[in-house]
Amino acid sequence: MLRSRKVLFLLVPALVLYLGLFIYPAIQALWVSLHKWTGFTSKMEFVGLRNFRELVRDGMYWQSLLTTLKILLIGGGAVFFLAFLFTFFLTSGIKGKKVFRAIIFYPNVVAPIALATFWSFLYNPRFGLINGLLRLVGLDAFIRTWTGPDLVFWAVLVALVWTYVGFYMVMLLSGVEKIPQDYFDVAHIAGANRVQIFFRVTVPLIWDVLVIAIVLWIITAIKLFEFLFAFTGGVTAPKALWSNAVYMFILTFGRRMAIYRMGYGTTVAITMLVLVVVLTGVTRLFMRRDKVEF
Repeated sequence: MLRSRKVLFLLVPALVLYLGLFIYPAIQALWVSLHKWTGFTSKMEFVGLRNFRELVRDGMYWQSLLTTLKILLIGGGAVFFLAFLFTFFLTSGIKGKKVFRAIIFYPNVVAPIALATFWSFLYNPRFGLINGLLRLVGLDAFIRTWTGPDLVFWAVLVALVWTYVGFYMVMLLSGVEKIPQDYFDVAHIAGANRVQIFFRVTVPLIWDVLVIAIVLWIITAIKLFEFLFAFTGGVTAPKALWSNAVYMFILTFGRRMAIYRMGYGTTVAITMLVLVVVLTGVTRLFMRRDKVEF
């Protein structure tokens, strides 16, 4: 009984912070989404569900939602494919494991704005490093305007995969390092090769870590903003890069001309919250397995 009280006492500060920093703002955002409001006055005009009805007919919103889902699904598939590939090689006993892990993880310690500027330089059609290398090796036929309307989304997606793959690789590696070596030794004695050991021993034993990693990616992809917004200079970002988060910002603050539709922009934010809750819940439901202890 005394121990339960101590645990409850220690949980109270975290609960207060959670209620104050997440639950209350979420409820407040829902209230704001029911109003027409510029965000710069104390007066809000109650409009009920009008913002949500407008959202249903808003073609730009659905386009931004499609962009968000493409980042989530296509980008996520590439991120986890490479994360598994790197995990496989870094757990195969190669030398310099820590060096390779640090190099692959490095983009995660750099500010997203700096990374966006770096990749903008790489993709620059006139003096960028990619086109410069293609000219240098005589492959002028492959030179492209990488930030043009047709390619800018895929160019940014490559940059995002490069940025985030190291983080999820480290998560998977942390799960692998907790597996007792005896499991691998037994599988090796039984005649399993490295690929079989990875998929039949390693992956099942890090399943909980994988679920957490996927949930984190869902949250990251849906709220992704800084890199997309900064890649082509902020307010000049092409519509191909308008995710839900970017569209919400533009609705709220505008581009070259101020819009200040705080109420409508908050409506977009509410849909993002719902999308996170639904997708993370579905992911955890379909990836649920019996707990493995070792």
